Amino acid sequence: MAVQPAQRPRLLQAMVDAFRQEDVRRKLLFTLAMLVVFRFVAHVPIPNVDRDALEAAFEGNALLDFVSIFSGGALQNLSVAALGVYPYITASIIIQILTPLVPSFRALSEEGEQGRRRLQLYTHWMAPIMAFVQGYGQIVFINGQSGGDVVQDFGIINHPIGTLSTLLTLAAGTMFLVWLGELITENGIGNGVSVIIFGGIVARLPALIPSLSTQSIIAIIGFAAFALGLIYLVVFFQEAQRRVPVQYARSAFRGGRMYRQQGQSHIPLRVNMAGMIPLIFAFSIMILPPIIASYFTSAGGWVESVAEFFVRQFQGGRGGGGTGWYWAILFAMVVGFTFFYTMVQYQQQQIAKNLQRQGAFIPGIRPGAPTEAYLQRVVTRITWAGAFFLGFVAILPFFIGLLTDVRALTVSTTGFLIVVAVVLDTMKQLEAQLLMRNYEGFIR
Repeated sequence: MAVQPAQRPRLLQAMVDAFRQEDVRRKLLFTLAMLVVFRFVAHVPIPNVDRDALEAAFEGNALLDFVSIFSGGALQNLSVAALGVYPYITASIIIQILTPLVPSFRALSEEGEQGRRRLQLYTHWMAPIMAFVQGYGQIVFINGQSGGDVVQDFGIINHPIGTLSTLLTLAAGTMFLVWLGELITENGIGNGVSVIIFGGIVARLPALIPSLSTQSIIAIIGFAAFALGLIYLVVFFQEAQRRVPVQYARSAFRGGRMYRQQGQSHIPLRVNMAGMIPLIFAFSIMILPPIIASYFTSAGGWVESVAEFFVRQFQGGRGGGGTGWYWAILFAMVVGFTFFYTMVQYQQQQIAKNLQRQGAFIPGIRPGAPTEAYLQRVVTRITWAGAFFLGFVAILPFFIGLLTDVRALTVSTTGFLIVVAVVLDTMKQLEAQLLMRNYEGFIR
């Protein structure tokens, strides 16, 4: 008996409906094509790379393996896309932090779409600068880990031309990926930069398959159950909201007379308003101590002892990271950055001012400063849940390594969070495309 379309599972039917629509199908295929281009670029190496020294640098180095996850293995190949889009993300974060602090930036943020485009232009100008800085730091660190020079003719003093050409190549690769991301945003499905990051993380998953043969069935089943549980938690906290009720009055003319109409709505305050930015902040800072300490491990005396202590504490623990102190500091930093970035995001929205300008109010709360204070308290309370969730996600690898021996299958939970968040955002955009065309979606 043939299965009728109405009997298909909802998700399968939605995918069939999506491919039936020419414009939606074109967006999906365009997004896939750009990801294929990204993967090709990720295998184009920069010049003057010693492959044997590169393998020696990555062998057993958990820190480099962690950084390489977010470039989809491009860093491990030292390709032109080795930095990924992270210099652009760093520039974007800096601009967002400076916006409420710099008067000219704050004025631009209040000018609507034109002001946002100007801030976006500043972000594009800053991204190559950050690519130069991050590229130089990463190559110096990789050279120091190899026992030899991975990238030949590199050094500002001894090889300025070679150094400049290498950094220009890395910066060009980053900006090319940013361009691909913007093409996906305009012509494809999902946020382009996030989709590029998603593609890089997912590209590393096939490399985990050979390790399955070394694990027991119980360990694999346990890992699968853990992954499903983590997906549920990520979706739950990513979608969790506190809805603050709002009332508003509208004036309307009828029959030459003015009438006031009352309406109700709500303000959706997200529990995890900061997204994955606090994790990127915290991990970026926690990477610095072992990188700096590695320069002094051969200095001798007490300097060498202190350097070895930092390297041991930040790189030598279970689960592929540092010791217990490392994970405790990381947890505290993630929680702190979550509050910091949430407040930056909240201040930029100016919710209380916009409510007062539109004639809306929260029942029982006077407009103006009382509304601002009330919303501040609500945001602070719900951010505790989001902050502890992100902290929990950050330190999960430590507990996985402490309780199990499935380290070969342990994907960074930060990368896991990014993957699930990007999938959710892409599904929502695909859902909107289907609903616009009077098709039933697949998100309940």
